[in-house]
Amino acid sequence: MKKVIDFVKPAVILLLVAAVVALVLGLVDMVTRDRIEAIAEQTMNDAMQSVLPAESYEQLDVEPDGEVDAAYEAADDAGWVVQVTEVGSQGTVTMMVGVGSDLACTGISVTDSSETAGLGAIASQASEAGDNFRSQFVGQSGTVAVTKDGGEINALTGATITSRAIAKGVTTALALCETLG
Repeated sequence: MKKVIDFVKPAVILLLVAAVVALVLGLVDMVTRDRIEAIAEQTMNDAMQSVLPAESYEQLDVEPDGEVDAAYEAADDAGWVVQVTEVGSQGTVTMMVGVGSDLACTGISVTDSSETAGLGAIASQASEAGDNFRSQFVGQSGTVAVTKDGGEINALTGATITSRAIAKGVTTALALCETLG
């Protein structure tokens, strides 16, 4: 009988600890969920404003396909904002791409990235190198590529794969907007 109690007692204690932890995590989720969603929405709105300023945006009925996550039409026929996810060197790179009504890129904002710090991560940073890299995409149309692939975009030093992923994302956004326009 003592062996059974010695076996059951730690299991019951572990079960109680797990139940308390699950309860606390559930409460924290319940308390913070709305705030996290509000911050994510504000971040998305800020990214859209930075790539194509407009009074408002209307989400379009676009089927996510592994690259295009969402598309929005800007007010007053200013153009579109497309959320695109591409595969970089260390994972995915999610970006907002602004496309004007002339079907040229108006700007990009990298909203999520797991690229290598000091290399591919520069593409998303608010730094001189990051700003200079992203500004190369403004005015681009058609197929966008890095110079190593015959294009006009100078890749980030040591981050050619990330640079190619962003160029591909911009090309994908431009192609989608051409079909929408």
